[in-house]
Amino acid sequence: MARKFLYVVVVLIALAIAGAVAYRLFGPQMLKFALVPREAFRTQPAVAPSAYREARMWIARPDIGNNPALWTPAGYTPAKTPGAAVFFVHPTSYVGRDHWNALLTDAETNARADIFLRGQASAFNEAGQIWAPRYRQATFGAFLTSADDANRALALAYTDVLAAFDAFVTQVDRKRPIILAGHSQGALHLTRLLRERIAGKPIARRIVAAYVVGWPVSRANDLAAMGLSECARADQAGCVLSWQSFAEPADPSQILDVYDATKGFDGRPRKGEPMVCTNPLTGAPGATAPAAANLGTLYPSADLATADIRPGTVGARCDDRGFLLIGEAPDLGSYVLPGNNYHVYDYSLFWANVRADAARRLAAFARR
Repeated sequence: MARKFLYVVVVLIALAIAGAVAYRLFGPQMLKFALVPREAFRTQPAVAPSAYREARMWIARPDIGNNPALWTPAGYTPAKTPGAAVFFVHPTSYVGRDHWNALLTDAETNARADIFLRGQASAFNEAGQIWAPRYRQATFGAFLTSADDANRALALAYTDVLAAFDAFVTQVDRKRPIILAGHSQGALHLTRLLRERIAGKPIARRIVAAYVVGWPVSRANDLAAMGLSECARADQAGCVLSWQSFAEPADPSQILDVYDATKGFDGRPRKGEPMVCTNPLTGAPGATAPAAANLGTLYPSADLATADIRPGTVGARCDDRGFLLIGEAPDLGSYVLPGNNYHVYDYSLFWANVRADAARRLAAFARR
């Protein structure tokens, strides 16, 4: 496990390669040329929810050995009897251009997904049993083009996430509360899952919280359709958390340019509308917190073989548009995206606080 731990394999992921190297050297056009598939999108049959009864379709679930989501840094352990069931959708780990969607059997892509679960989903293993599906994720290049094939690739990826969630619901105790969590592409799929499977349905009463991290969510245009309100307090249950991390001086123009050009789930333009910004250090929107409030950031070790928790090193505040600003850039590695974008580290910056937040909201859910 150590050899392939957290930041070792992260150096190979698309965000790292694209953001830290290719983009800075060659610019957007070269990046697009290097990573966007040249083949036409190939229609594939949908995966039936019954397929997700099989262990091989999951990266993590309670009965899987060597479960990467059960990793913890020194000083932490997974709960022996976690109260919730966590449905976690991992971010993009497929960087190839041979296909628009990853093959479920791609060993390299799956290994990267394992790393994401260790660094991200592990924050929830005190609050719940983690279920993380394998899915035919869209390649990283799908986010670099407006071609219809990119949208088809994302739609195909979502059908797998939807089938996995439907199977997940049938396999967990009907009385067990549910935490939804994801990052980047995984968070994008969660926004649709919330609209189609949660909003206005009885299962909404089982949702402890939805961690839609690393993807923009409009307060005015998106939340109502997702069926959950924005988390207004640290002890609130049944709500949405979201943040996108930037060090200062921050330049989020690449995200804003796309965001402002799109319409929300309500059909109205998002231009100028603020995004949901939950400060993970306070559990509330629009709040400012000093580094002393950070219970622990995941830092790589000197030899990049492991990671350790360091409290009190990163503060955070939400700006007017809804970006989470973390002040001076911490040295988490070389894989920061253009504009001081700490997208790769959205969870690891606040790992211990996310862990405490999930436990607190689960307790609030129980009281409710």
